[in-house]
Amino acid sequence: MIFSFPIGAYLFFNSHLGKSIDYHYPLSELEFVQHFGLKSLAAIKIGDLFVVAWVFFLILFAIAAFGPKKSFLKVLSPIMAGTHESQDGNYLVHTIKWFSIIIILSEVINTMQEFVGIKTTLPPFENDLLQFLSVTVAPVIEEIGFRIILIGIPLFLFYSHKASAKHFFKSLWNPFANLPISNSKKPIVIIVIVGVFFGAAHIITDQWSEGKFAQATMSGIIIGWVYYRYGFVASVLIHWATNYMIFSYGYLVSTVNETSFVDAFSHSLLQTIEILFLVTGALSIALLSLEYQKKKLEV
Repeated sequence: MIFSFPIGAYLFFNSHLGKSIDYHYPLSELEFVQHFGLKSLAAIKIGDLFVVAWVFFLILFAIAAFGPKKSFLKVLSPIMAGTHESQDGNYLVHTIKWFSIIIILSEVINTMQEFVGIKTTLPPFENDLLQFLSVTVAPVIEEIGFRIILIGIPLFLFYSHKASAKHFFKSLWNPFANLPISNSKKPIVIIVIVGVFFGAAHIITDQWSEGKFAQATMSGIIIGWVYYRYGFVASVLIHWATNYMIFSYGYLVSTVNETSFVDAFSHSLLQTIEILFLVTGALSIALLSLEYQKKKLEV
């Protein structure tokens, strides 16, 4: 994951990904900016927006590596040694675990859909550099909208008994840790409903093919659960991994080999990375099963 940061920066500022345009392209020329009539953004370039998003994710990645209770290495060491301990102390462990599970479930869904003739294709985009910018910025916007606003605020209204601003923002940052939630049934209902909206949004607004609905809904439900249970840092980094990280490696391979972005995923490098995440996902599912069995025995 960490290598995608320099790879993405290189692609955005030093490659010919954008062909006729580069990082100096005015932000005001983007379609969604023009739609909202934000002409005041004419002085801001797309490179400026990319850097802001890039630094934001890098800061979150650093926070995830060292907290909230234990560093990534301290939590990982017992797992590598073959002993089982709770992984609740580190955001990055949750990010890798649940992202890997999303990869496995996405492969299962994709295989089942292709068997019945349903394909998943990318939305139309005229320029690869603008598409890379879009997938880089999207996790921030979508996590604020679908997770904080549609999940975090309703949970705060349902469960909070305090009216302070500090408690409000702490609850949005990590709902489960800061709200007196004794039963997860109501949060799960909210998470599933928002997950369905998340899947539908990819078809309606992002113009993915119909095959994306099931994948995006599944991802939305899992990321929603991660946000509710572990907080904003883990949820937004999972979304970052599905967008920025995957696209950075995809565009790197397509640029070096002068092939299309879609064909790049047939390259051995990306297939190896996918296998690594599939193995990690299988191990994650096994660990979750062990945790579940352990809790049943304790009860």
